[in-house]
Amino acid sequence: MVIRLFFYFLTVIAVLIVGTVALNIICSALGYPLSTEDLVMCVGTMSVMGIGGSLISLFMSKSSVMKQMHVQLINNPSNDGEQWLVDTIRNIADKKGLKMPDVGIYDANEMNAFATGWNRDSALVAVSTGLLRSMNKKQIEAVLGHELSHVDNGDMVTLTLVQGVVNTFVLVLSNILASVLTAVMAGKDGNRSRVSTSMASNTMFYVMQTLFGFLGTAVVMWFSRYREYRADAGSADVLGKESMISALEALKGDSSPVTKKSRVVKALCINARDFGELFMSHPPLEKRIAALQAREK
Repeated sequence: MVIRLFFYFLTVIAVLIVGTVALNIICSALGYPLSTEDLVMCVGTMSVMGIGGSLISLFMSKSSVMKQMHVQLINNPSNDGEQWLVDTIRNIADKKGLKMPDVGIYDANEMNAFATGWNRDSALVAVSTGLLRSMNKKQIEAVLGHELSHVDNGDMVTLTLVQGVVNTFVLVLSNILASVLTAVMAGKDGNRSRVSTSMASNTMFYVMQTLFGFLGTAVVMWFSRYREYRADAGSADVLGKESMISALEALKGDSSPVTKKSRVVKALCINARDFGELFMSHPPLEKRIAALQAREK
């Protein structure tokens, strides 16, 4: 975890330096060079906002998701079903060399499950009541293998870090380009008041933030889809690909409406329904099944 964060921050710093230098060259060519002081202030402030916000969300993810989804932790199994669920998760966690995560159930008709937590040793795996009712044990076991593969791969941390980098670039680019465009407009109209110039700058910032945010979301969703393929493969490695394929086939037949609370954490869930593949957090189920079928085992 510490090593990953160290290299993450090194990468962010290196890319930000290259990016801001390139932007300054472009701005200078347009006749509006940015001072070193302005660049440092902009990059520093936006980095704190972009990366800091994502890291805070990561550290609060477990408690906030439990509250949003009304997850009931299974500390002491009260029936055979809960005991089987805890034992199955412990068995898969042992195979993957993971610390036993917290186990929870939440009330929802859709077949779904998710994993969250700020590191591999502080994870939560939760499943919906709909999934427990609708899938057989082999299918449920495969889904649990998928979620524990997310934990094993450190996907919660990595996705948060990717989101933090994207947030930072969106804020930095939006701020710099909005300032340059506002300066260009102010130069063409020398009669602009300070208030109107400030309003124009804020408007340009929000326009740029929306535009770059739209593009940044596509990048984050691409990574999210990539990690789903890896988690499917991780489950197949431990439990066999046929069980994972069977579970995905079952998800294809799930027509129950997705609740509002599930939409909030859809990037964490195994079954996230979206429209428009570019902005999907999960690949289409057909593609996930095809990827598993192409595996040797």
